[in-house]
Amino acid sequence: MPPESPPPGDARTSAESPEDKTAGAAAGKPLDAPAPQAGHDGGHDGAHGENAPGAHDAHGTGRTMGLALAALGVVYGDIGTSPLYAVKECFHGPHAIALSTVNIMGVLSLILWSLIIVVSVKYVVFMLRADNKGEGGVFALLSLLNAKNDTTSRRGKAVFVFMAIFGAALLYGDGIITPAISVLSAMEGLGVATHALDPFIVPGTCLVLISLFMVQKHGTDRIGKVFGPIMILWFLTLAGLGVASIARQPEVLAALNPWFAVRFFAENHLHGMIVLGSVILCITGGEALYADMGHFGRRPIRLSWCCMVMPALMLNYFGQGALLLAQPDLAFNPFYGLVPESLLYPMVALSTMATVIASQAMISGVYSLTQQAVQLGFCPRIRIVNTSAQTKGQIYLPGVNNAMMVACLGLVLAFKSSSGLAAAYGIAVTIDMTISSLFFFFVARMLWGWSLWKALPLVCLFLLFDLSFLGSNLLKIADGGWFTLTVAALIMIAMATWRDGKAALGKQFQAMGLPIDLFLNSLVAGKPPVRISGTGVFMSVSPAGTPITLLHHYKHNKVLHEQVLLLSIGSTDTPFVSARQRLTVTSLGHGFYRIIARYGFMQTPNVPELLRLAKGHGLVVDMQSASFYLGRESLLTSGPSRMMRWRKSLFAFMSRNAWNATTFFGIPPGRVVELGTQVEL
Repeated sequence: MPPESPPPGDARTSAESPEDKTAGAAAGKPLDAPAPQAGHDGGHDGAHGENAPGAHDAHGTGRTMGLALAALGVVYGDIGTSPLYAVKECFHGPHAIALSTVNIMGVLSLILWSLIIVVSVKYVVFMLRADNKGEGGVFALLSLLNAKNDTTSRRGKAVFVFMAIFGAALLYGDGIITPAISVLSAMEGLGVATHALDPFIVPGTCLVLISLFMVQKHGTDRIGKVFGPIMILWFLTLAGLGVASIARQPEVLAALNPWFAVRFFAENHLHGMIVLGSVILCITGGEALYADMGHFGRRPIRLSWCCMVMPALMLNYFGQGALLLAQPDLAFNPFYGLVPESLLYPMVALSTMATVIASQAMISGVYSLTQQAVQLGFCPRIRIVNTSAQTKGQIYLPGVNNAMMVACLGLVLAFKSSSGLAAAYGIAVTIDMTISSLFFFFVARMLWGWSLWKALPLVCLFLLFDLSFLGSNLLKIADGGWFTLTVAALIMIAMATWRDGKAALGKQFQAMGLPIDLFLNSLVAGKPPVRISGTGVFMSVSPAGTPITLLHHYKHNKVLHEQVLLLSIGSTDTPFVSARQRLTVTSLGHGFYRIIARYGFMQTPNVPELLRLAKGHGLVVDMQSASFYLGRESLLTSGPSRMMRWRKSLFAFMSRNAWNATTFFGIPPGRVVELGTQVEL
């Protein structure tokens, strides 16, 4: 993109808070405050500023409880429905372990301590502290590290970028599989009731998935409020079924002792490592939990986990273990084996609803991830709809939603069973967990100032679990893990191509630029240009130099507006920038003004709003008489860039299909003038 054109992917998205809008409108004074210091000290649980989603915590106990309820329906759906298939895959499937007391107790011990160390300790206690002004996920951590560490070597930053892109791409793969395997495993309960319903399992799953993706446009806040009460019933049911089974076989509680996990590996050796690839199914959703932090805030997520989710999961897993000790023949589906026969059909219905909700965690996580990718320059502009004026982070991405729906339906039709999908499930999330552990180490050392001896033991504990799960899942690549890795590789190539293509274009247009002083001096030295009434707004990527659209406009039309604004919308490494800190205005003389706007990577730029804020600087812009000049480029692949030709073609394709800049920036379509040019990449 040339400097005058709004850069696909450089602006920030999310709804403005009412507080910011009020403050900006009422300011009545220059808004020239410097950009906020990116990041914050993650070593404490304080609020993260007026714009942070974490500020939900300050709204009182009622607000926190409401968000905790909604979090049950969005954040914990994936982990909460793992009992449907986690234990079953350990004892019934292509890599099943023999049904013996030692193996049952060992698997239960592994599940328990995986939930404690990986989810409770790593994610709920520590990773939720490693946020960027309330936002989680690998891109938020990447921004935080980049903002706080200007001294990091170029190679070190390249490593951080690679880790973030790879982790994000893998999360997309899991985001496709999670809805498919969750809903399909619930619908398979029909086959437990009667084999006559087997032909309806796959069509029913497809129908449920279509319905799930169709309701996404209503937003995660509304969905969470509807799903929350259902998930309360779900977790209470999990706990109740587990308690009833444990009461009949109380000796199963001995699996709380981690020695049973050690003994399991001592007796099963390599086969034990293979089964560990099924145990991972009990903690899938941990990474989505972290990515969804911006939707609800830290405290509600922790409250939900400690008071409801963790206790219910453990009771149900131990209940399934108790059932297998007494009735090993029910290993083909121990979850539904806990259900009394008279309640089987209602349980299938409840499970289906719960798995629909489970899919919401990954869908919301993918939304947040894509939004951050757009703003950080790893993805072209896409349509992002803010679904709540009160809660930041509540978004809906129609294009991403439709693509995920098609991919999920394709998976169900291709694999046809949850056991088949289980082979493809897990490898991506284990790599993501490993990447998160490494990022946590860098955050603790570089941002929080932890000593090596304080950070290293904790990270080694995390990596012990992460790498063990990763090693066991590598054995599943041939059985279906290749699908997730293929999806991740394609997405990673697209992200890297977009980033590199933008950098190459930046170099091309840098050489075409003209210092603004030279342009203004040329106006004075020669015959004064004809000035017409109104305002001309020339959008520019660069906050320096003369926009090429301005040069073209003046060259061909020989006129200038009475008031000329050079508008640049820049990005920060923080999720949110308040209205007070958003705008700087500099008078260049001769009726020219340079406006530099700053948005966080979870905010939506809005040009008319920026011009209203500019009134505080004495700039009065009548939108009815203003003209907005944007550049439209045709990219040619025969230029001097060192990118391979196929990558240039891919970049050009992505650029052509980026979301319309006029709509993305909220500019009235009737006031836009586009100037085209051809650029060799």
